[in-house]
Amino acid sequence: CGDCSKSFSDSSSFTRHVRTHTGEKPFRCGECGKSFSRSSSLSLHMHTHNGEKPFCCGNCGKSFSRSSSLSLHMHSHNGEKPFCCGNCGKSFSRSSSLSLHMHSHNGEKPFCCGNCGKSFSCSSNFTQHMRTH
Repeated sequence: CGDCSKSFSDSSSFTRHVRTHTGEKPFRCGECGKSFSRSSSLSLHMHTHNGEKPFCCGNCGKSFSRSSSLSLHMHSHNGEKPFCCGNCGKSFSRSSSLSLHMHSHNGEKPFCCGNCGKSFSCSSNFTQHMRTH
């Protein structure tokens, strides 16, 4: 590769690699227009449109369209909480839960009531508040 000097044993691997530098995404979804750098990524994406969920949890039977979603789901069964808050040490099974938790440290309150203007850092507190209106 002329950009980073990596070597590849076959041309298809080299072509895929070059796309990491150019940002080229030649595989486009006909349903929503989203583009991908790999055909396999487009194939996985298509599951979101056709409702196919081939990845099934052996513990509870819940199905997912992506293997990565199943992997995240498995944390709920094994108690694993790999996402840890650097401020207080609290751990979470999902990165999105940690992101929401961080609002409690940085003072950010992204959930705002359209009725009275009161803001909340946690969506569940906001939802509970909305019941008062």
